[in-house]
Amino acid sequence: CFSPQAFDKTIEKDNSLAVGYFQRGFVHLQLEMYEEALSDYHMAFSHLRENPFIDYKQLGLRHILYAWEVLYNTAAAQCHLQQWQEARVTLEKAVVWRPERRTAVLELALERVQDHLFLEPMLVPLGELFRPRKKEVEQLDSKDFLGKPKVISSIIPNDEYIGFEPLRPQKQGFYEPSVDALR
Repeated sequence: CFSPQAFDKTIEKDNSLAVGYFQRGFVHLQLEMYEEALSDYHMAFSHLRENPFIDYKQLGLRHILYAWEVLYNTAAAQCHLQQWQEARVTLEKAVVWRPERRTAVLELALERVQDHLFLEPMLVPLGELFRPRKKEVEQLDSKDFLGKPKVISSIIPNDEYIGFEPLRPQKQGFYEPSVDALR
C-alpha cells in the first residue's frame, strides 16, 4: 500500500515531477481525499508543460505518462466530488490529447459520466518503481574530475608543494622578497 507521505518526499526533491503528482493523486483517490487528488492531477497536468507525454525511462521508471491519462484521472476525481459537468469537459479535453485520436476508452468514460457513474482511475503499473539499471548504478563510483591540486603561482622560489594546508611556518628572511625585487 502506498502512502501520500512517500510521494510528498519525492515531490519535495523535484517539485516538477509530473508522475509524482500523478501517483500521489491516485493514492489520495484511494484514501477518499478527493480535493487533494484533484489538486495533484491539476499539478501533474501543469508540469507536463503542454507536452502530450513524458517518458521517464531516463530516470529509471519504465513508464510514459500521457496528458490524456492525467486528464482522465482529473475527471475521475471530479466525479467523486459530484462535479459531473466539469468531468465531462475534462474528458472532452482529454480526447484532444489522446494519441492518434483513438478514443474508445474516453468515449466509454464520457458515457459513464453522463450516467453519473464513477470512473476507475488509471495508475502507473504496480511494480514500476524508479529503479536505475544495474549498469548505471555500477558507474556511480566517485570520480576525481579535478585531479590533484597544483601550485600555479607562488611567492616562494622553487616551491613544489602540491596540496592544501594551513600556512606553513615561515623562516625569518627566507620568504621575504629582496630589496631589489621590491623595486
